[in-house]
This record gives sequence, C-alpha cells and structure tokens, in this order.
Amino acid sequence: MTALATRDFTAFMEDPDNPDIPNVIHSTDAARDYGYEAALVGGVTVYGWTVATIREALGDGWLELGWAEIAFRRPVYPDDRLTIQVEQVANGAHELTVSKGPNEDAITGRVGLGRAAWAAELHRPQDVEARPRPDTLPLLTPEVAPVGQDLRPMPVPLSAEAATRYAVEQEADGDALWFGPDPRIHPGWLAARCTPFIHHSYDYGPAIHARSQIQHLAPAHSGPGEGQTLVVAGTFVETFERKGHHYGVVDCLIRSEDGVDLAQIRHTTIYQVAKRTRTTD
Repeated sequence: MTALATRDFTAFMEDPDNPDIPNVIHSTDAARDYGYEAALVGGVTVYGWTVATIREALGDGWLELGWAEIAFRRPVYPDDRLTIQVEQVANGAHELTVSKGPNEDAITGRVGLGRAAWAAELHRPQDVEARPRPDTLPLLTPEVAPVGQDLRPMPVPLSAEAATRYAVEQEADGDALWFGPDPRIHPGWLAARCTPFIHHSYDYGPAIHARSQIQHLAPAHSGPGEGQTLVVAGTFVETFERKGHHYGVVDCLIRSEDGVDLAQIRHTTIYQVAKRTRTTD
C-alpha cells in the first residue's frame, strides 16, 4: 500500500462533562454508565476530521462528486491521539483509517472519486416537502420502526456564518474553502444531518453512530448572508439487533433550497444502546 496523505490529530470536545445534552452518550458520566471509558466523541465529528486528509489525497473534486464508506470500530475519546491516513491499495482503491495506536483502528473505510458502486442501492424518498417537527414524537423501538417508509422531511436553515463556524469550531478546519461570502459546506456538517433528521420523526437515545456511506452529488455551498434552507428527506431502510444493540439504517437525501441533490447518505445508528460492564477507567 502507498500512503497518499497522513495527518496526526488530537481529539477534543468542548465540554465532555456536560450532562445537559440531547445524546448523553457524549457526556462523561452517562458514557461510563453504559460501560465506556469516557464521553464518546461524535462519529460524524471524527469523520469530519478526516476531510483534510481525504482532500489532500484525492483533490477537491471529491467534494463535488466523490464518496466515502466508513465503519466506526472503536470509540474515540477526548484527548485521544489519532493518526488519519489515506492509502492507495493494489487494485487502485483508497483506504481510509483513523487509528489510536498500533492495531487499534477507530475508523476503517474507503474513499473515492465519482459514484460509488453502491450508490445506486441508496433509496430515494418520494416525500421531499419539508415540514416542521411536531411537539411530541413517538419513541423509536424495533416494534414501531417504520421499515420501508419515508420519514418526515426536515428543513435546515444554514447561513454563511454558521457554515464557517461549524468548520472552524467543530472540525478545527481553517481552510479557505469554508470562508467567504458563499462558503462551501463542510462534509462533516452534511454527514451530521442524518441524526437530527431521524429525531425529526422519532424520539430515541442515547445513540451511537456505527457506519456511513456518503455520496457527494454536487458542490454544496451555504449561499451568501443568511444562506438558504436545505431539506433533508429520507427512508427508514432496516432495523436489526446485534449483541444487544438495536440498529437502524436510514437513507438520507440532502437537497439545496432550489432542489439540487447535494448528497445521499446511508446512516447506520445504534438507537438502543446495550449497557456493558466497564473494565477500565
């Protein structure tokens, strides 16, 4: 294998001890209660930290028509020292790893340009008209999971300022692409829309991000000033149980305000987390 780009990075969270957050698995005490060493850094945040390395290896064309498939193998905790690497393997594919040390991969996956071989398998929702979130939502359980059904489409306002702030504060990425009067939307922000999208139809949690397949379809910009209101729509594809965890698979479509498809994402999440016995502190 040939290493095309490598970056060392130290994981961080703004306030891992804060229990007053929607997904308490990202807070220290609750994560330990579920058997983890410390607060879990969000999976899409860690994925966002890989973007600079992917761009170095594949170029900015990846942002416009490129793909990534990633699996979260081990938790990432605040202050973990990470090595992010994109390597070209013998068949021309590009492998992505985020490692915490020798033989301790936090993320494994592949990235590439163009359309992924699996992109045609992603479900395209019929319902794409955004609607507000109701005051009360049903609890997501295996018994009521709406397999094969579209979820309620979600409106997502995004200003130029907010797009830049996300890249800088959440992803520690100060590249010029994310600045200016009409900045690019960081891929981490796009990937992070799937969790609130599911919460637009169902209540659940704590939850853990398990896997993503991400297909970029067009250049994604916030728009100038107040920006635009994007739409996230999608279909609940599958639910299953593994080792006591209950998983949900949702195919998300992110569209611009004027109806351009920006990205399709297959998002796999553990929506009911099984408690484990914590063996280390």
